[in-house]
Amino acid sequence: MPDYQAPLRDLRFVMDEMLDYPAHYARLPAGEEASPDVVAAILEEGARFAREVLLPLNQSGDQEGCRLEGGEVKAPQGFKAAYAQYVEGGWPSLAADPEHGGQGLPHSLAMVLNEMICATNLAWGMYPGLSHGAADALRHHGTDEQKATYLTKLVEGTWTGTMCLTEPHCGTDLGLIKTRALPTEGGAYAITGTKIFISAGEHDLAENIVHLVLAKLPDAPEGSKGISLFVVPKFLPDADGNPGERNGVVCGSLEHKMGIHGNATCVMNFDGAKGFLVGAPNKGLACMFTMMNAARIGVGIQGLGLAEASFQNALAYARDRLQMRALSGPKAPEKAADPIIVHPDVRRMLLTQKAFAEGGRMLVLYTAQMIDIVEHGSDAAEQERAETLLGLLTPIVKAFLTEVGFEATNEGVQVFGGHGFIQEWGMEQLVRDARITRLYEGTTGIQALDLLGRKVLMSQGESLKVFTKEIHKFCQAEEGNRALAEFVRPLAKLNAEWGELTMGIGMKAMADREEVGAASVDYLMYSGYVTLAYLFARAARQAQATLAEGSEDAAFYRGKLNTARFYFERLLPRTRTHKQAIEAGAESLMAMSAEDFGRGFEL
Repeated sequence: MPDYQAPLRDLRFVMDEMLDYPAHYARLPAGEEASPDVVAAILEEGARFAREVLLPLNQSGDQEGCRLEGGEVKAPQGFKAAYAQYVEGGWPSLAADPEHGGQGLPHSLAMVLNEMICATNLAWGMYPGLSHGAADALRHHGTDEQKATYLTKLVEGTWTGTMCLTEPHCGTDLGLIKTRALPTEGGAYAITGTKIFISAGEHDLAENIVHLVLAKLPDAPEGSKGISLFVVPKFLPDADGNPGERNGVVCGSLEHKMGIHGNATCVMNFDGAKGFLVGAPNKGLACMFTMMNAARIGVGIQGLGLAEASFQNALAYARDRLQMRALSGPKAPEKAADPIIVHPDVRRMLLTQKAFAEGGRMLVLYTAQMIDIVEHGSDAAEQERAETLLGLLTPIVKAFLTEVGFEATNEGVQVFGGHGFIQEWGMEQLVRDARITRLYEGTTGIQALDLLGRKVLMSQGESLKVFTKEIHKFCQAEEGNRALAEFVRPLAKLNAEWGELTMGIGMKAMADREEVGAASVDYLMYSGYVTLAYLFARAARQAQATLAEGSEDAAFYRGKLNTARFYFERLLPRTRTHKQAIEAGAESLMAMSAEDFGRGFEL
């Protein structure tokens, strides 16, 4: 069975030293609640819960899967008891508003816990995962009555939430949905339709499930402008707010999937189910985006968690597995062969995993600060800037971290060789579980269009400038730091190039809109590599400064510098390929007709 130790030392480096979380929390209203002692206790107890409670259920849950019996779903053995411990520990309410029973701590602390959960048991973590987004959607858009009925239950974790968007005939293009909402007496609606791919749509972990469902009213405009949002509980709350009459929503079947077998991915049938409008009619997509954006960042954290888990286990195996002698001569002459960690290519794979895990952690925690400021900041200008950065970074967090997270899990299997391909080591499960992260909550292609089309080009590049200006100021400030030149000089060059590439795509798109789609994925990946380069440069600066002061933990800081150097020399050059692909334009992609794709299949 794979092992896992929460990377608490690295978390403390990023939070306390690099990003100065103590000062960040001190600036937030009620931030004093997140004292160093409280933060340390949360990290340590979260690490214990993840390793001791969730990790032992990961492989067994994958092998057992979920069962559908008479419309009721049974989660794998042990999942329900683990969820009860999760609720008892107060974890669901960590960052929720005290008005609704939450602890009022910064959102960033919940994101740190989320990484540990994703690293140890992604399938289990998906059961409570969407509840936070459902609570946020109701908090921002629900009526006072809806908040009173559902929010406290979602916050305390006795009820869980889902997001019901996709239908059999449409995925991302939600304007095509067919689910209908007919007005009934008392202001309720009868919801009828089928939704697919609904994570945790039916299960036995919580006493009720609150579905947030997109549907269309009878007089709705065509397309996405005619979508409304409804709250549809599995059990209708009774007069005391407890689960009462069973609603007209059932799980029709469970999807048979490549991975995340321990989570119930459901086909949900709504047959005149009683629902209640959330927000204004025909404005449901805007309401749902509150939930979707939170979910997208959550999926990026899944990519990070799986990369970390794969790295830890590949590293342990590489230190133990004997194979061949080092090319420069024996490194363990007392043994029959050398540990494979001495071989350059094994180190390449391990360092790739390590760099993506540590870089991803820095990106998530940097983004988490923006969420804290948007949610709790008291300075309007600072909030506006944070919201702009959050909009820009969300598709990068979601898509880039899941792309490189999947790469990292594949490298983990490769380190194990043939042993990685069999089940007992658990490495192939990480690959299978990671594969969905590039798909749900918007594929990489959709996130890329969101980044380049909506966030950058539609703002005339202004959102990008907010971030590139920050990077420029960092490079300027460190221009005279000779020890940091190996990081600052290439970063400054790429930062300027990022703006030039963006302008070039915009100019081409004025003549042919297909240029946006042709460039988008390469643009997102380019953006991700430059973003991590900025964060690694900051990490290197901090490591150098600490080493200069004379640290007792010098090996850690030297490792941080070596990882940053590997990233700049071995991974950042991938931007060259993405730049060349972007500049190639749409012509070679669009020249062939759809019919010509099949030429050569005919007998």
